[in-house]
Amino acid sequence: MNAPDVHTDSGRRLGAAEPRQATPADLRLVPPALAAWAAAALALGAPGRWVVTGSVLCACTGLGLLAVSGFLARTRPWGRAGPATPPGAVTATSAPTSPVGVDPAGVNSASLPAPAPAPALAPASAPAPAAPGSRVRPAGPVVPPTEPSAPAGHNGRWGTRVTAAAAALLCAAAGATVAGLHGTDARRGPLPGLAESYERVEVDVTVTSDPRQTRPRVRGDHSTPVSLLLDAEVDRLTAPDGTVTRLRTPVLVMVAPGAAAAQWQQLLPSTGLRISGRLSPPRHEGEHVAAVLGTDADAPPRVIAEPSRLQRVAGQLRSGLREATDGLDADARALLPGLVVGDTSRVPPDLHDAFKATDLTHLLAVSGANLSILLFLLIGPPGTALRSERRGLAPRLGISLRMTALTGGGIALAFVIVCRPEPSVLRAAACGVITLLAIGTGRRRSLIPALAAAVLLLVLYDPWLARSYGFLLSVLATGALLTLAPKWSGALQRHGVPARLAEVLAAAGAAQAVCAPVVVVLASRVSLVAIPCNLLAEFAVAPATVLGFAALAVAPVSIPVAEALAHVAGWPAGWIASVARTGAALPGAELDWPGGWRGAALLAVITALLALSARRLARHPWVCSAAALLLVLAVLRPVPLTRLMTGWPPPGWAFALCDVGQGDAMVLAAGDGTGVVVDTGPEPRLVDRCLRDLGVTRVPLVLLTHFHADHVRGLPGVLKGREVGTIQTTSLDEPPEQAAFVRRTAAQAHVPTTRAVPGERRRTGPLDWQVLWPAAGAPGTASAHVTEEPNDSSVTLLVRSGGLTLLLLGDLEPPAQRGVLRSHPALPRVDVLKVAHHGSAHQDAALLRSAGPRLALISCGTDNPYGHPAARTVEALEATGAKVLRTDIHGAIAVTGAGSQLRAAGRS
Repeated sequence: MNAPDVHTDSGRRLGAAEPRQATPADLRLVPPALAAWAAAALALGAPGRWVVTGSVLCACTGLGLLAVSGFLARTRPWGRAGPATPPGAVTATSAPTSPVGVDPAGVNSASLPAPAPAPALAPASAPAPAAPGSRVRPAGPVVPPTEPSAPAGHNGRWGTRVTAAAAALLCAAAGATVAGLHGTDARRGPLPGLAESYERVEVDVTVTSDPRQTRPRVRGDHSTPVSLLLDAEVDRLTAPDGTVTRLRTPVLVMVAPGAAAAQWQQLLPSTGLRISGRLSPPRHEGEHVAAVLGTDADAPPRVIAEPSRLQRVAGQLRSGLREATDGLDADARALLPGLVVGDTSRVPPDLHDAFKATDLTHLLAVSGANLSILLFLLIGPPGTALRSERRGLAPRLGISLRMTALTGGGIALAFVIVCRPEPSVLRAAACGVITLLAIGTGRRRSLIPALAAAVLLLVLYDPWLARSYGFLLSVLATGALLTLAPKWSGALQRHGVPARLAEVLAAAGAAQAVCAPVVVVLASRVSLVAIPCNLLAEFAVAPATVLGFAALAVAPVSIPVAEALAHVAGWPAGWIASVARTGAALPGAELDWPGGWRGAALLAVITALLALSARRLARHPWVCSAAALLLVLAVLRPVPLTRLMTGWPPPGWAFALCDVGQGDAMVLAAGDGTGVVVDTGPEPRLVDRCLRDLGVTRVPLVLLTHFHADHVRGLPGVLKGREVGTIQTTSLDEPPEQAAFVRRTAAQAHVPTTRAVPGERRRTGPLDWQVLWPAAGAPGTASAHVTEEPNDSSVTLLVRSGGLTLLLLGDLEPPAQRGVLRSHPALPRVDVLKVAHHGSAHQDAALLRSAGPRLALISCGTDNPYGHPAARTVEALEATGAKVLRTDIHGAIAVTGAGSQLRAAGRS
């Protein structure tokens, strides 16, 4: 007796209830979808004549190829063995077995009786019994299949290829045409011309998105204010000359901070507004908006049309969720609305940065995973979606398969309404349904065409998605789950990894492998902790999402019950936030990588080589163990090992000037693992990395020379995970918003603040320093100048450490530099000078000659727009005999030794 057929992927008998019988992927829709995507991306923003020419050429060529394909079909011979199949006859064929033992109607094939064999046409030609999983058509006599002749196979292959090329060209023509129409519509009318002239206008708009806050960014010595952004469509335009025009043109509304900012932030999509403001062109060509409309929030928004009923219901649900989470701790309160409906209005910058460093940002946006989790709750765990033994709420409530599908559709519709029907939400819903089908039914043969069809339809619906990095990442991740993840999971299981763990590992690894090159284009870095952090966060996502949606639904009825649900949901949400913060805090969480598409191509090639060589490497356990150990060391970066491998920091370093771009941050060694920080630079991430590389875990004092953003905005990076004693500042609170930022940040970290006192002397460990400026004096003397200009209020220090002397000038301008000389005529010569104001041209030559430094350190950013350091400043320093070192060339700079052993080492 012959042994039963066994499927190679599953290792189980064909026709078993759950054999995971994966059939070859159907890729026929992939080229048309990619062609439409590429054509739409190219057509957006392109000149109209080029779009028309390209569309016509693609359409004509595609139609011509269709004609050729039809000709090949008509001339294809039937074959040389026997006549054509008579009408009504059928051929006994063995159709591909359903991947999960389910036939197209959704009935378990193992539970059906075997089909009766068809009657033979002649005694000598009785057909063989049908194989398990085969299907026989019920009507007509069975005719043995004929073997096609060679020309028939040749023509058939060419006809298929020609048809596929024609479909791709026609879809490219459609994509380019739709994109061209959308681009033309965005540039049509008087609005773009008025934006080029920066005219002030009055418009009636319809809001199409939720308000979202910008993140503060440091530009020069100031920080950009936090503004509100709204997507809107202009319905009515009143030009400066009084001309009124009716139109539908997309714009971006930028609302500057003001007294009524809270009312602007509560606006709902579909609200009609009348806004007066100034137009400006979009920042980049090819954007989906025709102009940027700037206004302010000093007055409440003028509402001329209330939002739709659906949007009001959705807004009430979202606000109810926020209210229910008010009692949670800070991280859970910020994260839970983001996990559930993509509401990130409460997520602080440091938590957002932690999610970026660990590649968990997909949890902060509305994603297909949200919808998949809800549908899993309805239909049960993976693999049981269409089987009679399926689990979940639907079978427990006695809901039929058809009604289950309708209920799932209703859940998807409600999901889109609550999360707002924007293109990103529609994309997430489409990809979520596809991912659910992939995991729940395993019918991968039909899911890749479904993904391609979804891409094609979404690009034709909204061609701006063709240039969306979020859309690209979503499609890549979904495609990886459908193609790479099953194969990788099977390979892991063959090596003894438990099935569930193998699936999770394969899914996380596949998504990271295909998405990392795109992330490199955006961020010029690679996360080394992304996969473990995603694995650790994975099991908490589902309970947080389900309980969060429950709180969302219950909040309009009973806030106490919603608060109780939110409290329970806060535990897994807090765990996810802890995973992100812990992963981001590791010294080697992120690896700098070349940016742009070249860096992406390099990473893609390396990833492909690793994937292709994985099977061979798996045969050598010691190689895998060594690679894993190296990865762990790269992430942990123990200071002794880092110092041994890189030589940084040099042994016995006394002072270190951090490389923080266009800003200032210096560390003075005050003992083992201890350092005094003078200024913090513009970015928390950069100064935090500098302190970690130096091994500084305790900071007895942070001294902020003045309140310009490029000296104080990195303060959260110093406070991150370190014991900080006191924050000392200058006496002039200018600019006031930056002084308020320092006070607020210090209060949140429970660190006291003090003012630097003129002439004070302090000591900690081997350090001893004196405040030289601002100097005490009567009004009208040099010290009175510090009350007028922030740079000239910079706290100036003379520091001694062992046999070394260091003069820190902050950003003093020449008038204050001369005041330092007048106040301290006996100023000694110093070993090291931190040059004032990033080496700008505004220096007092007398002070440079009096200080006579042996080393002059300049902190400045690469290719900064200010020309720092100035050539004449460098020449003046070199004329005094100083050796000039710059962070834009030498990277971070550390000073060691004393006397004749004085040295400076750069980390370029």
